[in-house]
Parts: sequence; C-alpha cells; structure tokens
Amino acid sequence: MREKVIEEYLRDEIKKLGGKAFKFISPGNNGVPDRLVCLPGGEIVFVELKAPGKKSTANQNLQQKRLKNLGFLVYNEIDSKEKVDEIIDYCREIVVMHM
Repeated sequence: MREKVIEEYLRDEIKKLGGKAFKFISPGNNGVPDRLVCLPGGEIVFVELKAPGKKSTANQNLQQKRLKNLGFLVYNEIDSKEKVDEIIDYCREIVVMHM
C-alpha cells in the first residue's frame, strides 16, 4: 500500500470526526510530520505517515522530539490503515470529551 493511500484514509477519517488533517509543510523546517490534525475542542495531533515498512529519517525523529518536548502528541511511522484506526480511536475519544 502506498503512503498516499494511507494519508488519504487518515484525512477522510478525521473529516468524519469534524476535524481537519492539514498537510503540514513548514519552509525551513525539513522533517516536520506529514499531517497536522486539528480536532474540535482545540486539540492538535501530529502524524508522520510512511509506506509500509519505511522508517523515519534522523531529521524527522529530531523534529518529532522537538514537538513532543513542547507537549504535543506525535504519531510516528504510521504505515497502515490499522495504525490510522488507532489514531482515529484516540481522536474520537477527544472529540467526545469536548462535546
């Protein structure tokens, strides 16, 4: 399965929850996670997607560590729809808490 398919699945499932999964591009900050997930209630989750079996680069790991040190939740090496489903379950709980 291609990374693009997994990324589209994440985007579509987050939309069903009333959120947005923005493609995250930050000029001058290579290695930032692929998606910035914004949920109802103001919660933010970062997601690094990969093709099955692929690993994050050292620069991606550094950027993820920086975000985690700021207190953000970062999902790393999401390489299947099943792993996306785990994120969706977490996000669903967050959305329900803010209703």
